[in-house]
Amino acid sequence: MREEQTDQRAYLVVINDEEQYSIWPADREPPSGWHAEGKRGGREECLAHIGEVWTDMRPLSLRRQLDPTAG
Repeated sequence: MREEQTDQRAYLVVINDEEQYSIWPADREPPSGWHAEGKRGGREECLAHIGEVWTDMRPLSLRRQLDPTAG
């Protein structure tokens, strides 16, 4: 069985100052520069949430450079 199928840990969706998303084990503090976005759940559930909310993968600084009204 693949690890993704047997992973029963809880995860948090985390976001950094550039509005980039990732997942992080819920029982650990997010790394420096990242904070919990609000979603908590299984690995696949969190990744699906990121797929729904992270529609523009460009870093915030680039979006602001290209469009000063962004973000």
